[in-house]
Amino acid sequence: MIEFTIVLLYLFSIFLISIVFKKYNENSREIVRKIIHIGIGPLIPIAQFLKINQNSALIFTGIVSLMVLINYTYKLFPTIEDVERKSYGTLFYCLSLFILIYLFWDKDPYALISGFFIMTFGDGLAGLIGKSFNSKSWIFFKQKKSLFGTMTMFLTSLIVVFSIGYAQQNSLNVNYFTVAFFATLLEQFSVLGIDNFIVPISSALFFNFFITS
Repeated sequence: MIEFTIVLLYLFSIFLISIVFKKYNENSREIVRKIIHIGIGPLIPIAQFLKINQNSALIFTGIVSLMVLINYTYKLFPTIEDVERKSYGTLFYCLSLFILIYLFWDKDPYALISGFFIMTFGDGLAGLIGKSFNSKSWIFFKQKKSLFGTMTMFLTSLIVVFSIGYAQQNSLNVNYFTVAFFATLLEQFSVLGIDNFIVPISSALFFNFFITS
């Protein structure tokens, strides 16, 4: 029971930070959402450290996914979806985490963390950097992408894969760049927030195939 109390307290602290930030920065809706997006990243290693079992993690994630789905309809927590474009990214975020937990919680936790971190930190920071600094940009499936944002996604993904691969005691090789490259490529497909689904799952599968195997 204490394990879930710690997880809930962590989640509460992330939402509290986002609410306080929004209060003093009303025009930064996207940043508020990214605080949640990035802040939830450490949740998986925390849960692994607390030795929460797979079934409990699945039930918890399933409940959160249901709550997010309800929130789309009733807007109980508008901060979560208060963005400048139509997006189902938060729902895809939760569903991808559910699938990652099902596939890799016990089988390959390194792949799980790699895929989740690439989404939370890579995709999250790419969005912030891309919107904060002017650089060459292009439109892909009606979504604006920027050079700085894409570079941030690649470099962050590479750092994530290298760090987790190092923790797994794997030597540096071209496969690290392969995983980061495909994660960056898939992040371009962000219409309706679908990147929050395809990036983490694909990255975890690539990590499992190219690095763990």
